[in-house]
This record gives sequence, structure tokens and C-alpha cells, in this order.
Amino acid sequence: MSPSRAFSRRTALAGLAGAALATSAAGAASATSWKRSVRFATFNASLNRATQGALVTDLSTPGNAQARNVAETIQRVDPDVLLINEFDHDADGSALRLFLRNYLSVGQRGARPVRFPFRFTAPVNTGVPSGVDLDGRNGVVTTPGSDAYGQDAFGYGWFPGQYGMAVLSKFPIDMRDARSFQRFLWKDMPGNVMPQGYYSEAAVEVLRLSSKSHWDLPVRIGHETVHFLVSHPTPPTFDGAEDRNGRRNHDEIRLWADYVGGRKRSAYLYDDKGVRGGLRSGARFVIAGDLNADPYDGDSYDHAVRQLLDHPAVRLPSAPPASAGGVEAARLQGGANVSHVGDPAYDTADFGDSAPGNLRVDHVLPSKGLVPLANGVFWPTSDDPLYRLVGDGTTVPTSDHRMVWQDVRVG
Repeated sequence: MSPSRAFSRRTALAGLAGAALATSAAGAASATSWKRSVRFATFNASLNRATQGALVTDLSTPGNAQARNVAETIQRVDPDVLLINEFDHDADGSALRLFLRNYLSVGQRGARPVRFPFRFTAPVNTGVPSGVDLDGRNGVVTTPGSDAYGQDAFGYGWFPGQYGMAVLSKFPIDMRDARSFQRFLWKDMPGNVMPQGYYSEAAVEVLRLSSKSHWDLPVRIGHETVHFLVSHPTPPTFDGAEDRNGRRNHDEIRLWADYVGGRKRSAYLYDDKGVRGGLRSGARFVIAGDLNADPYDGDSYDHAVRQLLDHPAVRLPSAPPASAGGVEAARLQGGANVSHVGDPAYDTADFGDSAPGNLRVDHVLPSKGLVPLANGVFWPTSDDPLYRLVGDGTTVPTSDHRMVWQDVRVG
């Protein structure tokens, strides 16, 4: 089934849900609206900018071409609960409000508007100064505006909030029980794989594990709760023989594996409020994000994403989200794609042809207790009218990542 046909069939279901939402925001959680399948999705939308405040400026009017493409992609897939990676965070949430008002609430090129009554965004570690010479390259603590500033931030970025995250939902988010692990220290993970001898003692004492943040957002679907566990681990590259980014990526993914792994396994974790431990046994969850980790190809440390794909608490669908566009792109682009082990139908990102090639790095993974249904990767083929939203890898009209979605039945 082509993406456009799948999405058009979905529109009828979305219209039924929309009627409940229009009646009352609280009605999104009514006993009647949640019985249909719920679509969880992740999308690295590349809505990041080089300077602080630039995204707010771009979204202040409805004419930004990239933002329109991002909005249309969201409208075509029509998720119920969505993580957007690489959406610059600002303190008062202006960018997110503007995106909702000027882009998502406006039908883009024949797509229907989509409304998310509930949203969540919070500070991330990118561009936040660590106060130490984190990379140990120049013996000095760099300051904003210097060439090496991003290297000495807790997460690579030129200003606080760059490459941030946001969650949009048609169902209520339990803000009181939401948890953030932005400040959890890497050294406090037992058996961590931090490179020995690379970081100074001062750096080890302050280095946070999460390169952006890790959020547990309880989403109320009828009388049920599904924990949306979202993050955006650092790419396992842009480093040296010490593999500091690959190792950090591994342990950022491991945080979720431990979090859903039971009381003993998660006991060491503490959130930003000082509350310890992980998810209670039997709780339902969906892990989502640009995890920057392919199970077969790329530069991952010790097959990092396998910690989740093989996790006993995760219930994988019979087949991963797939697209025909990924197969076509790998065949036409060649290069590193030729030597890949993984099936290109499951690719979610259109990366450089010479290296690393296209990879499966964006994931939506439901837990046991949820029934996985339909899924997909929004990657139309070149003969589909929606191909203009993804391009050929040379031009990037929207993002070098594709939206990934997974429907589940709750209850």
C-alpha cells in the first residue's frame, strides 16, 4: 500500500477522533475515543537553526518552506502522539506555539490541519556550558562565540536549546508525573562505558549522560496510561579512537533499557527532581526517538540499539516500520548502501552516500501489554506526488530523516 493511500484511509479514523477533540480537550481521553488504534510517531524534523531565536523568527510567519514541509508531513501521517527531534527549545515555548498556530493548524497543500491540544517541551543539554574543558583539547574552558564552544557544552550545540525536543499529543499528558533525566551524571551509571583516561577528573564529575534529555511522559488514553519514553542520543561519530560519542550513545540508549528493566536494574537512576528508580513492572510504554543507532550498519558501539530491540519488556511488531522509498533510494544512490547488511526497506534516514549511507536510526518501540498494529516510514517513491517532501538525497526539502510511526491498541 502506498503511503498516500494508507494515510487517506487513516483520515477517516482521524476525523472521528477529531470530533471528540473538538467537543472538549478532556474528551480526548474519553472511554469512547481511545478504543481505536493510537498512532505513536517520531520525526527528526531538522527544525534547528544556527543562532538563538532564529527558529522563532522563521515560524513567526506562515511562509517558511521547510516548516511547511514538516507540517505537511505531520498532517499526512496524522499521528496521535508525536516526538519532534531537532526543534530548537526556547524558554517560553514561543517556537512551538508558532509552529502549531502558523503551520499545523493550516492545511498544507491539500492536507488537513492537525491539532494537538497537549504539548510538552523542556530544557535540553545541547549548548549548555559545562564549565570545564570537556574535550580536553585546548586546556581552556571555551565561552559562547568561540570556535570550540559546542565541544565544551554538556551536549554539542552553539546555544542552549539548539537541537531540542518537543512532544505533541491529542491525549492528555500527566504533567505532574512527567520525569526528566537531563541532569543525570554519566559516572553514576554502574558499569558505564565512558572512555577511560579521555576525560579529566573535573569533567567526569560534571558530565551529564544525556546529550539532549530523556523524558518519561505519561499519556492518558481513556482510563489507561502509556509512558512515552523519548530521547535523542548523540551520534556515535565525530570523535576519535576513544569513541566517546559512540560510547555515550550506547549508554544513553542503555538508560531506557535499564529504566524499563525492573526495580533492581533501574534502582540507580535519579531524575531531575531527585526521585529514584525506573518504570514499575508491567507499566506500558512506547520508546521513541532518533536514537542514532542502526542494529546492523553504521558506527554504533556494541550494537547499542539491540539493548532495546532484544529487551524482554519490548513487544516488537511482526515486521519493523518500512517503506518502498528507502529501497529505491538505496538502489539509486549506491555508495555505502551497497555493503549494508540491514534491509533498506527499514531505513529511516538519508545520509551521505559515501559514508555512512542510509540507516535505520529512528525507532518507535512498544512494550508488552500493547498490541502493535500497522506501522510505516514516511518515504514516498519518486513516482509518488509526495516525493517532493523527501527529495533525492542531494536536495533536502524537509529533513534528512523520515517520520516513523507505529499504531498500537491500548487496553
